[in-house]
Amino acid sequence: MFAMKVDRLVKIATPLGPLLEFSRLEGSDGLSRNGEYRITVLSRRGDIQADELLGHPISVAVTTPHGSTREFNGLAVGFYQVGQHNRHHQYLIVVRPWTWLLTRTSDCKIFQDKSIRQIIEAVFADHPYADFEFHLTASYTTWDYCVQYRESDFNFLARLMEQEGMHFFFRHQNGKHTLIIADSLKAHVAADHYAEVPFREPEASHARVDEGIREWSHGAEIQPTRFIQRDFNFEKPRADMQADAGPARPLKHQHQAAFDIFDYPGEYEERGEGQRVAAVRIEEMRHQFDHFNGEGNAAGLATGGVFKLLEHPRFDQNQEYLITLADYRVEESPLESELVTTELISLRFRAIPSAQIFHPPRLTPKPIVQGPQTAIVVGPAGDEIYTDKYGRVKVQFHWDRYGKKDQNSSCWIRVSHPWAGQNWGMIAIPRIGQEVIVEFLEGDPDRPIITGRVYNADQMPPYALPDNMTQTGIKTRSTKGGGVGNFNEIRFEDKKGAEQLYIHAEKNQDNVVENDETTDVGHDRTETVGHNETITIHNDRTETVDGNETLTVKKDRTRAVEGNETVAVTKNRDVSIQGNETVAIQGTRDHTITGAASYTSPTSITFSVGGSTVAIKPSSITLSFGASSITIDGAGVAVAGPKISLNG
Repeated sequence: MFAMKVDRLVKIATPLGPLLEFSRLEGSDGLSRNGEYRITVLSRRGDIQADELLGHPISVAVTTPHGSTREFNGLAVGFYQVGQHNRHHQYLIVVRPWTWLLTRTSDCKIFQDKSIRQIIEAVFADHPYADFEFHLTASYTTWDYCVQYRESDFNFLARLMEQEGMHFFFRHQNGKHTLIIADSLKAHVAADHYAEVPFREPEASHARVDEGIREWSHGAEIQPTRFIQRDFNFEKPRADMQADAGPARPLKHQHQAAFDIFDYPGEYEERGEGQRVAAVRIEEMRHQFDHFNGEGNAAGLATGGVFKLLEHPRFDQNQEYLITLADYRVEESPLESELVTTELISLRFRAIPSAQIFHPPRLTPKPIVQGPQTAIVVGPAGDEIYTDKYGRVKVQFHWDRYGKKDQNSSCWIRVSHPWAGQNWGMIAIPRIGQEVIVEFLEGDPDRPIITGRVYNADQMPPYALPDNMTQTGIKTRSTKGGGVGNFNEIRFEDKKGAEQLYIHAEKNQDNVVENDETTDVGHDRTETVGHNETITIHNDRTETVDGNETLTVKKDRTRAVEGNETVAVTKNRDVSIQGNETVAIQGTRDHTITGAASYTSPTSITFSVGGSTVAIKPSSITLSFGASSITIDGAGVAVAGPKISLNG
């Protein structure tokens, strides 16, 4: 068995301690990327199990020529036995940062009234191994509603950070890796002893102590010059929501000034926020204009670090850079018998000038809801209707396993109606417990809109089906506390031969006709009023009955005519009064009878004019005035008076 070296420049720390010896590391990492390091190790044991390493932290420490330590840290996510090397068993450990574990998840979750920082913290709170720091300089808006929809925790946070202009990288030190979330250069520092790195011609870099950059290239590509976006805020429908920023880089060629990128929707509610996002988009494009690529053996250079290039023959290249992407190779044989024939560490990297703000490109796709969904309308306990001034409601989505089916289950969601005008149209607020159809503007899970309603086994149609399949109608339910028998309804029955329009008012019914109303009833009409009826007509009234008219008043009847009254009867008229009749006339009264007139009474008839009276009884007739009278009865004629004159 070959002997292992004792004094080594590269050391590896694993749960297995000295059982594993470092041989080689190859890997890459980048800003806003999950890096990967593939570490080859040797061991005398040939029976190491994957469970002994998977999920555990792995750390590789490289001693630099300056005596400092350059670390590569992460978690073991893959373990393979790959063969033998000089009688040692050879294994491959795949190491990735802890954020890679977030790609092993998938969830649907709603976040409300949170900033992006609060959303990140909430997601990381579910992962006990999360180690992170914020280094933010900008102010970020609070998101009213943000949905993680059928995507991993990592993709969800990555796309949010890309959208907001944040980036991340890892700080490797003290045997661990810490996620740094940043939005400016202030979060990036140079490694000790590597704030300045010289450019070395390739032939000057053979010795390990001559650290530097031996290959350097610079290129540029035409990029869009301006970013323009728009959005719409229904609470400010007339507001100018266009935002733009540019150019990405001052261009000398006039024909390059017309490369605009326009996008909709911008996913912002205020124009000021749109301007901030537009600036982020244009800065995102700017760092893709210039490409600086380097290759060297400076052990302290790493993604997220800055350095100043020195001694490059092209003077304008000697400036400070931020490393955005790097590939690494570290190799040191653990065996005494093997000579070192390669550099201890080598790297290739991409960089941008540090004066240039880095915003990651938007590479993580936002999930698209492929079609409509249904959801249940929710609200506070005890309520039956829960809405705001716009008629919006809240819902519980079937995929939301965290919602409590209350007023906090979703944002306010707009509801489509058949007609929507300026204080006119049609409206029917979905009620708590009802199932609604939800679609998403542009397929965006953050932008739901209710476009319909459907029945289900708990919310059945108002008419038993299929028995009443010919019925169409609108039937409401009284609230709060209304039952099956409390409703307003308009129903159409279309069954041939039994057609019907049915209207039911649970309490009051008010009809307002601002001009004419015509009602034509082809057959009978029955009207029943359970209490009082009042009819007020401000002008004339004409009523024509082609047949008979019967009016029955079971109690008193009072009729007041403030003007004249004319009654015309073309045939006979019979008036039957079971009790008394009193007629009071303030003026004169004329009776004109072209035929005979008859007055009949079984008891008496009396005519009085002033002091004169004619009294007719069954047995006598008496005419009287003052003290004078004439009485006619069966016995004869009796005349009485102070003075009696008989002529003839």
